[in-house]
Amino acid sequence: MEPDYLPTEVILTHPRQSLGNINLDWAPQPGNYLDLEGKTYAVLERRHRYQLRLGRYKLHKIALYVQSAPRPTERSIIEGRWVLGDADCRFNAHSELIRCAVNPEGPCDRCRFYEKSSMQ
Repeated sequence: MEPDYLPTEVILTHPRQSLGNINLDWAPQPGNYLDLEGKTYAVLERRHRYQLRLGRYKLHKIALYVQSAPRPTERSIIEGRWVLGDADCRFNAHSELIRCAVNPEGPCDRCRFYEKSSMQ
């Protein structure tokens, strides 16, 4: 059985421009990374576009809004999802998009503000 491919338009957020249309066999969520033409992009937003066919709406394509970003080297898993940085740190944002407020660029292992969270 062939996988279902989703027609996907990749749109750079700043400056706003379409990077092209591709077919994906997975549905990237915000916080995922996408490699396209040798560059890495962070997915910021995903929008579904539908068409009315024979009285029913059918998924026509997906629009991914992305920004250029290096693929992170530090990630932790919390409740089944990946987050940036060391999730044991008190200041970690527990987010797929931002590491923390005091050291958003990282790395966590050399951060002078690192504090082990007491909530573990």
